[in-house]
Amino acid sequence: DNMVKTVRMTTAQALVKFLDNQYVNMDGEEIKFVSGIFTIFGHGMVLGLGQALDENPGSLKVYQGRNEQGMAHVATAYAKQNNRKRIIACSSSIGPGAANMVTAAAVATVNNIPLLLLPSDTFSTRQPDPVLQQIEQSNDLSITTNDAFKPVCKYWDRIARPEQLMTALINAMRVLTDPEQSGAVCVAIPQDVQGESFDFPEQFFQKRVHRITRQIPAREEIDDVISLILQSKFPMIICGGGVKYSCAGTTLEKFCEDFNIPFAETQAGKSACSSNSPYNLGGIGVTGNLAANTIAQKADLVIVIGSRMTDFTTGSKSQFKNPNVRFITLNVSKFHAYKFDSVKAVGDAKAGLEAISTVLKEKGYHSAYTTQIQEAKEAWKKEMNFFASYTYDDEFRPLIKAGNPDSIKEFNELTGSKLTQVAAISLIREVIEKDAIITGASGSLPGDLQRMWTTDVKDSYHMEYGYSCMGYEIAAALGAKIAEPNREVYAMCGDGSYLMLHSEAVTSIQERKKINILLFDNSGFGCINNLEMSNGVGNLATEFRYRDNEDSPSHDGGLITIDYAMNAAGYGLKTYKARTLEELRDALEDAKKQKVSTLIDIKVLPKTMTEGYDSWWHVGIASTSKKESVQVAYQDKENNLKNARRY
Repeated sequence: DNMVKTVRMTTAQALVKFLDNQYVNMDGEEIKFVSGIFTIFGHGMVLGLGQALDENPGSLKVYQGRNEQGMAHVATAYAKQNNRKRIIACSSSIGPGAANMVTAAAVATVNNIPLLLLPSDTFSTRQPDPVLQQIEQSNDLSITTNDAFKPVCKYWDRIARPEQLMTALINAMRVLTDPEQSGAVCVAIPQDVQGESFDFPEQFFQKRVHRITRQIPAREEIDDVISLILQSKFPMIICGGGVKYSCAGTTLEKFCEDFNIPFAETQAGKSACSSNSPYNLGGIGVTGNLAANTIAQKADLVIVIGSRMTDFTTGSKSQFKNPNVRFITLNVSKFHAYKFDSVKAVGDAKAGLEAISTVLKEKGYHSAYTTQIQEAKEAWKKEMNFFASYTYDDEFRPLIKAGNPDSIKEFNELTGSKLTQVAAISLIREVIEKDAIITGASGSLPGDLQRMWTTDVKDSYHMEYGYSCMGYEIAAALGAKIAEPNREVYAMCGDGSYLMLHSEAVTSIQERKKINILLFDNSGFGCINNLEMSNGVGNLATEFRYRDNEDSPSHDGGLITIDYAMNAAGYGLKTYKARTLEELRDALEDAKKQKVSTLIDIKVLPKTMTEGYDSWWHVGIASTSKKESVQVAYQDKENNLKNARRY
């Protein structure tokens, strides 16, 4: 009777049974943590994990991916849209399938999103070595493709024996459910070990509830924060992703209302709060707008809540120009809280704000702002009105001055388009559902969207900008749709991102999960073309052009035109083409009526996206060049660097 009760099963079967019994609890709400497993079966796991899922998947749903990176992006977006309370695990075979997921692992880790990766591995016994797809390092035979996950994961393990599975999975759950440590987790399982049997203790498969608790900052830290706020006349708040994951948006809005403090949003923090709030300035930094960046320049105190404070958010540490400006950080991560030599409060965003608010009310604090917040917002509103009416006519002037002067006319003649990117975005915001979710990640669109997009419904802005990973957008739309099937989801992507990775559009058809792809085609990597040409570099390998002269070192021919609508129609999507605002409006309205995924091929003129507003971005520029334009750009960089914080 004193014997531990066991059940004999394979390592893979035990893995499935364990995952099916994991739950999280936050604020008293219990949620099943693992919803399913995304997989592209290969020889390394189809007979191990595949057999286990075939025999008894429990309540786990099996999803079939099209590209391993893409399916892992779907899983990342699913977790992000669920505020990190639900995940879909991802499994691949041992070689290129595993390597494909490394990029997705980095995306999840940078953004602190839980992603469980279960790549197969080469034989633990080494009997058939070298097995198919095995990398052989002559200096270390234990190295496999899966070692590449180590730099981009928060936890990494390899299961060389069945009994190692138990501690590995418990540690995996520790990291995946920790708001501070969350990111990608890799548990690699050799293909022979997957099929090996072991007498697992029944206790290992018990229902586990992982509590996500709200850490309240230490009283001493609260006192330090209060002391600094009381000295401030013109504070501002930066709302980061931590506000979203803490569900602290309403708390932050009330805090700003009580103490007359404006707030700006990071890419990850946008849609935690309502754009309608009179204290919401919108996006800040290099992809920020005029309102937020104007207030930031004069602020004497910056209160950073749940943000990593990247170079885009901070204008490479030059955005806050008040020489006496101080910083406060409220973050669950002590690592992030220490940034900017801040006065720090380590803890949950919601709990921390509530604790600070209680004391500030006792002290009767109120900022010294009078009309500055409203004036800044009004100035930006005028700019937004201009964007909505910006079109290609006799008065047309490109918003981005640096560029090939002939490209806009050439694009217009090839496509017949008169659409500008900013006007298209304005119209899309007007037409689509107010609670629709938009996804994005790369190119010029994140800048336009952080500046221009309004969000009055929680969790409607889904941007991956920690890694800015091209190819995330469409996969993310599917992940968001699986998470919230009753809301419309729109992937906002450029033609460069579409060409890089759009395979999970097919999976959306397979799963009958309608997504809408808004493809902005300007025949090139427009964002990087802006960057290179505005810093003295020529028009090199960023526009999509033919190589007419095979001896030419660069592409010197005409623009390549692609019918993306025809491409997507072949997959089964309902597709449209838009070259005018009228065509775009009609397409958006008809797409709402569809039950199947849609794609709108939107031809937008180059150089019609937004540009930085009173911000600067530090990029590497050649210090020696024969070109005067590069010399000027380098000197401009050096001058700006003199006015930026060094750490």
